Amino acid sequence: MSAALRVAVPRNGRLFSRLATSAAPVPTASPQATLRQPVLQPLAVGCSARWSSSNSRWKQRQGSDFYAQQAKLQNLKSRAAFKLIEMDTKYRLFRRGQTVVDLGYAPGSWSQVARERTKPNGRIVGIDLIPAQPPKGVSTIQGNFLSPAVQNLVKDYLVEFAGDNAPTRPAAVAADRSEVDSEDVASLIRDKPSYIDTERAETAWPIHYDPYEEQERLKDEGKLVDVVLSDMSAPWPQISGFNINTINNPYITSRMMNTSGMAFRDHAGSMDLCLAALHFASDTLRSGGHFVCKFYAGAEDKELEQKLKKMFGKVHREKPVSSRDESKEAYFVALRRKGDVTLADVEQD
Repeated sequence: MSAALRVAVPRNGRLFSRLATSAAPVPTASPQATLRQPVLQPLAVGCSARWSSSNSRWKQRQGSDFYAQQAKLQNLKSRAAFKLIEMDTKYRLFRRGQTVVDLGYAPGSWSQVARERTKPNGRIVGIDLIPAQPPKGVSTIQGNFLSPAVQNLVKDYLVEFAGDNAPTRPAAVAADRSEVDSEDVASLIRDKPSYIDTERAETAWPIHYDPYEEQERLKDEGKLVDVVLSDMSAPWPQISGFNINTINNPYITSRMMNTSGMAFRDHAGSMDLCLAALHFASDTLRSGGHFVCKFYAGAEDKELEQKLKKMFGKVHREKPVSSRDESKEAYFVALRRKGDVTLADVEQD
């Protein structure tokens, strides 16, 4: 072996010189010397050196976050669900059978909450630029909400759904009971209001009010939505992964962590998205409907708040307890839309 090494050293230089050194016999250390050698301690799992990248630090924070743990235990898409739960508990946003539009729904936790609190007959429609697995019972559209074509697609879908599920007038009862169809009788019994509903109708509705005509009127005007939710933020621009057609792509998930770290940029972007959502709500939200939008505090949020106050009966600024303390996000909760006031009217004042 040493002869072969001597022959190969001139050709391979330092490489085989090191091999020769390593091949040399090593003297055996005495037991006393072994005891004196320091023992290297393994690196602790929780050490900050293991979390060098921002993505790893985010995972570490998520692992110790109470709301993130509860979301996992309750099979919710993300911890953001608890923010909407808090606001609904405080302001009573949802009722059974409502139609809810969730703008920027990915990954779907707000849609989950809305579906749970409007079932069994509620309709939830989610729109997002980023592909995501829709929660059970939620209809979704992938597209850029700022595009007029996508907004028109959502409006057309709402009108089509309202037409398929519109109430129908019960057939007139014939004078002769033999001429009455059993299905008509069942329809009459099912659609007949209770005593309490009748009392409420006499005090709240005009004498000439007809719920079927009202439904047709709202359908013609396109105002078919009870609650508009906007948790939109501008996603990070995509610079790679264009050939990956899967909703489980980790790159897509990282795009949803979408604050830039520049306060003015985040604030200005949130104001643009809130105004786009308010334009949509102005076109589609029923009288008495509710509007919730996320924003980052800054110089322009007062102007948006004044617009909301002219369109809604009550407007609240909300910072949910489940929102992180270091986060600059907050929410406008606008309750009970004024029927005849539109955003165009407000902007003209």
